[in-house]
Amino acid sequence: MKVGALLTSAGINIGLCILFLSFYSVLRKQPQNVKVYFGRRIAEQHKRLRGAFILERFVPSPSWIVRSLQCTEDEILSTAGLDAVVFNRVLVFSIRIFSLAAILCLFGVLPLNYFGQDMRHERIPSASLETFTIGNMKEKSIWLWVHCVVLYIISGVACFLLYMEYKRIARLRLLHLVRTTSKHSHFTVLVRGIPKSTHESFNSAVESFFTTYHAPSYLSHQVVYKVGKLQKIVTGAKKVYRKFKHFKGTTVDQTCRSVTYRCCLCGVSSNSFQLLPTEEQERGKPCVKNSNLNLPAEECAAAFVFFKTRYAALIVSKILQTSNPMKWVTSLAPEPKDMYWSNLWLPYKQLWIRRIATLLGSIVFMFIFLVPVTFIQGLTQLEQLQQRLPFLKGLLKGKIMTQLVTGYLPSVILQIFLYTVPPTMMMFATLEGPISHSERKKSACCKVLYFTIWNVFFVNVLSGSAINQLNALSRPKDIPMELARAIPLQATFFTTYVLTSGWASLSSQVMQLFGLIWNFVRKYILRMKEDSDWVLSFPYHTELPKVLLFGLLGFTCSVLAPLILPFLLLYFFLAYIVYRNQFINVYCTRYDTGGLYWPIAYNATIFSLVLTQIICLGVFGLKESPVAAGFTVPLIIITLLFNQYCRMRLLPLFRTFPAQVLIDMDREDEQSGRMEQIHEGLHSAYCQSTDTESADDISLEKVPAISTTDEDGSGSSGEPSGKESVGQPVTDLSHPTLKGLPVDRLRRAVRSLGFMIGLQKRGVSA
Repeated sequence: MKVGALLTSAGINIGLCILFLSFYSVLRKQPQNVKVYFGRRIAEQHKRLRGAFILERFVPSPSWIVRSLQCTEDEILSTAGLDAVVFNRVLVFSIRIFSLAAILCLFGVLPLNYFGQDMRHERIPSASLETFTIGNMKEKSIWLWVHCVVLYIISGVACFLLYMEYKRIARLRLLHLVRTTSKHSHFTVLVRGIPKSTHESFNSAVESFFTTYHAPSYLSHQVVYKVGKLQKIVTGAKKVYRKFKHFKGTTVDQTCRSVTYRCCLCGVSSNSFQLLPTEEQERGKPCVKNSNLNLPAEECAAAFVFFKTRYAALIVSKILQTSNPMKWVTSLAPEPKDMYWSNLWLPYKQLWIRRIATLLGSIVFMFIFLVPVTFIQGLTQLEQLQQRLPFLKGLLKGKIMTQLVTGYLPSVILQIFLYTVPPTMMMFATLEGPISHSERKKSACCKVLYFTIWNVFFVNVLSGSAINQLNALSRPKDIPMELARAIPLQATFFTTYVLTSGWASLSSQVMQLFGLIWNFVRKYILRMKEDSDWVLSFPYHTELPKVLLFGLLGFTCSVLAPLILPFLLLYFFLAYIVYRNQFINVYCTRYDTGGLYWPIAYNATIFSLVLTQIICLGVFGLKESPVAAGFTVPLIIITLLFNQYCRMRLLPLFRTFPAQVLIDMDREDEQSGRMEQIHEGLHSAYCQSTDTESADDISLEKVPAISTTDEDGSGSSGEPSGKESVGQPVTDLSHPTLKGLPVDRLRRAVRSLGFMIGLQKRGVSA
């Protein structure tokens, strides 16, 4: 690929990025889009937006960038939880390490690569990008020691920053544990695999077992019931009732007669769309929520067991209860809002079969994905593609068409295919049988990460190095040398991939295209006048793997092809701004893993470092530099030893809770009298009838509040201050980003001003 093709791709993506960000800065100010771009902030105050016509609404402005940079980590922690802080720290780590790598590689390694051969260099736009990679270095070059030194510096600083971030997040996790003193999950153990008996029910078996073996600490228990089809219908009716109860946009004035509306499909009026006043609908009808329906229920081989102290619950959840590990299986229960109730009904003995089936399904899906990846790599190698398809020679004669096909089209097609991966992996994660929504999303995150690393990195490299030799995957011993040969050649594709999948995806993320389209359909096609109470939750399973994949590309290409680093660094800077803005304004947090995404990010980073060192070892061997290759081997060993130390020193804090902290919390609650209050709320917290809602129905009753000032720190007129209680009545507010008068107040001001001018004229004439 030529430099001109790279500049073409960069120009297209920079233009799209600027266009999307400009559109966003205007669209976010429109009152009809407030639910899309300020869902969390509007939800936290339960207020309606009042209309305002202000010229500033139609002028792009960078105020959202300033506000995003001014937001502190404590605000993100109180607003979006510890998982959001972990995601933010991953971006901070990436900015720090790749800033150093960009300085070292662009000024130290890139000139050596460019002048590595005794050759006549063409003009920069016409030069091949391979001349900027380590592949342009001569064999047995004396300057390869510079690459080795830079590799040492990057690896050492990366390990130091990783350790500091690990300690920081571990400390935040312990602080998060201490602050959440009233968490019901700390006192609750989920028991599965309860043995079935013909003499007693599951309820009696649980009580008998725990009163016999854990009598001093046992408090009570609650058996999980498998609801039937009738209960599911009632639960669905309750959801529909709750939505229509607050759906004021579909009611008419109480003084008006019932009206009919068009169905919006064929344009013909129909009496089937008759809307009645709210009082007429609810008069004389009992509330569905309070109705007592004695529906038949079947006991499951699972139960929640409540203990008197946190320490007792932790001990019971970690020890083996019987000599048969498949019976009386215990684990700490998730939070009530995090429960995935339908999977509790699954037999425990069935879970290992489900995990094997989902693993096989994921592997099959990964191999099916090889077809589009191989086709995409063919687009980056026009010579081989034209030999296979001669009719393309006429189409690809133009310079612009060639640059477009090789520099922009492959990464765009790959990104389109990758959109199918997250929902597929989420389906596989659901079939595994997780007991919580956070566990399901974390499992999907790991699957998406493995999938993207394999298909975007390894398959692209190995299939792109020789499009006719896909059998390279069947020779594991040759893979390191294949990677060493291929990565300098494929670095150009990875650079364009950062542009299309990185910059453009961030623009799409901040624009919320799907939310914007649905908001338009809901308001102007379905004619829904009142915003719904549904707010998005952050998609960690799609965004975190993307960030970690770019980190892998940055590490592996930093020394070998440093031209990728400026584009990658700009991506991380833009991601830092965009995601902080989304955490502040858009996404609500329903459940939190307590920072458990950090071990995933840490393991991916260590894998990237070790893989980079192994690839550099292979490259130094190909370049016949025994000194550089010999010094790389100790670096790999040191990195693995560092990883083992972190796993022993810090990883256990993410697997369980320290007994010392839990005992101190128990003693403090007993002395303050809070323990009895916590015990009283355990049964109601894990009541199935109130918590069988979907994970997408995010409760907005306890959304944390933060400061909502814009740009210069002064709050806009009428915007929520973050200090009002949720229980206040619904009031009006102006747009969160605008400072100005609404239309009705502006009219009153003009009338008053006209009245005063009239009085003044009368006084002068008199």
